[in-house]
Amino acid sequence: MTIADDCSLCAVADSEWLLTYTGIDPAAEGTREALLTVGNGYLATRGAAPEATADGIHYPATYAAGVYNRLDSGVDGRVRSDESLVNLPNWLPITLRAGDEGPWLAPDTWKVVHHHVALDLRRGLHLRELVVEDPQCRRTRIRQERLVSMDRPHLACLRTAVTPQNWSGTLRVRSLLDGRVRNDNVAEFAALAKDHLAEPLTGHHGDTCWLVTETRQSRIRVAVAARTTVSDDNPGRCEVDSPGRVGHQWTVLVEAGVPMTVDKTAAVFTSRDNAISEPVDAARKELADAPDVPALRAAHMLAWEHLWQLLPLSFDADLRSGEEIGARRAVNVHLFHVAQTLSRHTADLDAGVPARGLHGEGYRGHVFWDELFIFPLLNLRVPELTRALLLYRYRRLPQARRLARLAGAAGALFPWQSGSDGREETPEYFYNPRSRRWMADNSRRQYHVNLAVAYNVWHYYQVTGDIDFLAAYGAELLVEIARFWAAIAEHDPVADRYHLRGVMGPDEFHDGYPDRPGAGVDDNAYIAVMTSWVLARVLDAHEVLGGHHTEDLWLRLGVTDTELRHWDHLSRRLHVPFLSSGLLAQFDGYGDLDELDWDAYRARYGDIGRLDLVLEAENDTTNRYQASKQADVLMLFYLLSADELTEILHRLGHDFDPATIPDTVAHYLARTTHGSTLSRVVHAWVLSRRDRPASWRLLREALDADLADTQNGTTREGIHLGAMAATADILQRCYTGLETRGDTLRLHPRLPDALTQLDFDLRYRGHWLRFHLTHDLVDIHARPGAAAPIIITVDDETHTLHSGTHLRVRQTRPPAENTGQGDRAPADGKGA
Repeated sequence: MTIADDCSLCAVADSEWLLTYTGIDPAAEGTREALLTVGNGYLATRGAAPEATADGIHYPATYAAGVYNRLDSGVDGRVRSDESLVNLPNWLPITLRAGDEGPWLAPDTWKVVHHHVALDLRRGLHLRELVVEDPQCRRTRIRQERLVSMDRPHLACLRTAVTPQNWSGTLRVRSLLDGRVRNDNVAEFAALAKDHLAEPLTGHHGDTCWLVTETRQSRIRVAVAARTTVSDDNPGRCEVDSPGRVGHQWTVLVEAGVPMTVDKTAAVFTSRDNAISEPVDAARKELADAPDVPALRAAHMLAWEHLWQLLPLSFDADLRSGEEIGARRAVNVHLFHVAQTLSRHTADLDAGVPARGLHGEGYRGHVFWDELFIFPLLNLRVPELTRALLLYRYRRLPQARRLARLAGAAGALFPWQSGSDGREETPEYFYNPRSRRWMADNSRRQYHVNLAVAYNVWHYYQVTGDIDFLAAYGAELLVEIARFWAAIAEHDPVADRYHLRGVMGPDEFHDGYPDRPGAGVDDNAYIAVMTSWVLARVLDAHEVLGGHHTEDLWLRLGVTDTELRHWDHLSRRLHVPFLSSGLLAQFDGYGDLDELDWDAYRARYGDIGRLDLVLEAENDTTNRYQASKQADVLMLFYLLSADELTEILHRLGHDFDPATIPDTVAHYLARTTHGSTLSRVVHAWVLSRRDRPASWRLLREALDADLADTQNGTTREGIHLGAMAATADILQRCYTGLETRGDTLRLHPRLPDALTQLDFDLRYRGHWLRFHLTHDLVDIHARPGAAAPIIITVDDETHTLHSGTHLRVRQTRPPAENTGQGDRAPADGKGA
């Protein structure tokens, strides 16, 4: 089968399963390459053209999960050490030349008459069609299909069909492996060291060649082997071996209108891989055992078919046809990139959740708190993957304990940015392109990453009931995190209140007060409330495990009754600040800060998402203003139901009225720049009860964040994985009011008027559940199985659902929208 037989991009350009681009747009090529990445959780390759090199417009790159290297750089009179996800040798290069003379095909050597590229989301295929003319006006059609196998994670392949259109004669084809690569994807890092790989060694035998190199500091050996074949019966072949490159070149006779096919299969191994002796040997053996490209393709597509069975999520919306297809396509794009970044092939790699996927070098490939937005999606689809990714944190507990000791505390403190071994990777400075100055980066004070880890542990347990995980790993994580917060809490004996000082919340615009920048703020409300929540969950874990496991666990962890009593007391006496209006304050003293002239700054600068950069260039600072980069206080309404939040604040001794939630949302939304892709996701969530049209609008904007590159060109440096997962989760959990709490699956649906129907499958406590929701119906079907019955509440009605049975609940509540006032969340509702 040729590519021409199998795909016609133009015919399906409006499909919700196809992301397509036509023409060449130099300014957008980097973004397109990131969005057209194909991968499998172990390996990913950006969607750059095979004939392209890193030239400032294109950036071909391949990354393997967990392959990091550290380099020192001299910048601005200081030496800094940065660990980065490494750009590996490029397996893609294929180019051609018509006749005996003239240039090889490259982005700047042949005239592009037609160019069309697409990502087939359903099948995990990168498709490309172009018509080009060389300087002698010889026109050639090229069709290419690329995949990184979801079936065999070390393999990738590229099929190229070449059809001369107005000429016949000699065609030369060159296929290479290129080890002359460096990390050069992020303009902000231009002044930093980039050469992570040592000079490669190369070899070839028959139609196979290989290249092996090593990261300079981490000493990870990386081997890439490739086999290239051409469809000509008697091609002339010779080896190509130059410094840093190895491959083959063919000379074939071609006829006008007759396609010639080139198949290239590559194998990638590193010394981090399990069950191998040596990477080169493993790569050559895998390549020798690999079937031909059609067979690889078939197995790969079957794997994607099975994968999509775990991820079904569809909806009908009251939109114009093109808009509805576009919204569905955006959701599918987001699910696709989550699925190919975090798959079953990731599970055994001891690699965390890179915030920018395996799609670029933004944030140096580091792990942040983004799993807080990703695991809720995975918990209810592929919980075994969440379990494996939580172990990335567990294995780095020793390093987290060291970081806590450096902070003068007990317990464990996970770093804001993590890489290979779990040390703090946050740089001390970052570059401001507006002022051309380096700014202090104090985000290592975002200790709230600890809260995210604890939240993820508990909610994985709530969804799965995996008590063995809780006993073997989860309890220790919870205990060590609780010890950290207990250690840094300062007691005021007069008021019998505890204060958490010198911290940063999720809003990165406030790393301190105007008179002490960089020193953190005191009593951040999000941190205080969630710390109380975590301490209460540790007590719950102690109670849950007491009946199933011996006291050996708690003896091993050194947990005493005195410590448990202290955690209980602390969870009730943490200080939470409030504004004079009675609303939750972002932190103590927030209400004393100046108000920003929002209209003036928007008129002057347009997009002020990165207000911190704008103000620093004016020799000012966001620490002076009531302005947030992203949701901070409002994260409480994202993570907790109104029920839970009220319960915690009452536990803390505050007479909190959930009727103030809408005003709290409005207060902070008006003071937020949305400088993070996560911001619109959180605000779409918290507005889902109060103002459903605004929630739907913000969701649509969040769906476009990477596709339209709304963050000022950052998508070329990698997709924003947390925001992608969270947009799907809004459909899955937010608009359905779905919670997993207290051994009960709770639903409180409130679909926006524009969303007329929602269908998805979830896994909960061993059940596969199929959901169908409209404005007046909740329909849940449990597939046959052996799992124990589960309790489901829909609004205030409680039901017991058995395997193989069906639950249908009519909704009597009218679906009328609210446009800004009232309609706060009921007690069991999610968000506000």
